[in-house]
Amino acid sequence: MFRKVLIPGQTSRLNTVDHLETYGRHILKKIASDLDISMCVDLGCGVGEDLSIIKTHHPNSKLIGVDFCNSNMDKLVQKGIDPINVNIENQVLPFQDETIDLIIANQILEHTKEIYWINHEIFRTLKVGGSLYLGVPNVLSLHNRILGFFGIHPTCAKVISAHIRVFSKHDTLLFYSQIANSFTKLEGFYGSQFYPFPKTIARPLSSLFPSLAFSIFFVIRKISKYNGEFIKWPSKSQLETNFYLGPITH
Repeated sequence: MFRKVLIPGQTSRLNTVDHLETYGRHILKKIASDLDISMCVDLGCGVGEDLSIIKTHHPNSKLIGVDFCNSNMDKLVQKGIDPINVNIENQVLPFQDETIDLIIANQILEHTKEIYWINHEIFRTLKVGGSLYLGVPNVLSLHNRILGFFGIHPTCAKVISAHIRVFSKHDTLLFYSQIANSFTKLEGFYGSQFYPFPKTIARPLSSLFPSLAFSIFFVIRKISKYNGEFIKWPSKSQLETNFYLGPITH
């Protein structure tokens, strides 16, 4: 059931689970077929697995992979994906306002601090009627709750790992409802991966109890025009942390 981990915080000790379930790509396949997509952008695209799913359902759509690493560019081009090198925490996405149908942010926001700027750029560039597909680790998954009872730190939030933010269903919905309620609508909430179970058991458990799954997924639709609410929020709320709010602070 357990394997030796050479570098703590980077790999799981469990060998009973299918670790690809963490990315919830079966969920993306389910929702992609129901969306009208002519242009899709994946933030933190890796080698383009999620964009390949979009291509299967929408072969004529324009696919753009955004990452801060150049190592996967050749692989992306071979898959028909246009790679763009951008640091999403302090750079502008090179797209006009309201031009993108779907933005994917799957297992990327937990690596970032500048959540206000990133969401500003997401909703600036999304069309009205477009959607954000957001996937994040769940700090309140069943296994993390059990670990906490025994005084063990959540596996998705170790200081020694690359993750610097934590997410749960209620807290994520609070973030978007407080800041973006006037221009967004939650279209779907899903779960994937259920420690310590194999895929055959994890999928039905995640479907029945998504808020207890290892990864949680939100489909958030932009329903009206965005007016900079995300970059106005830190100043409005007098948050006692420095956040990047763009070249000109509003």
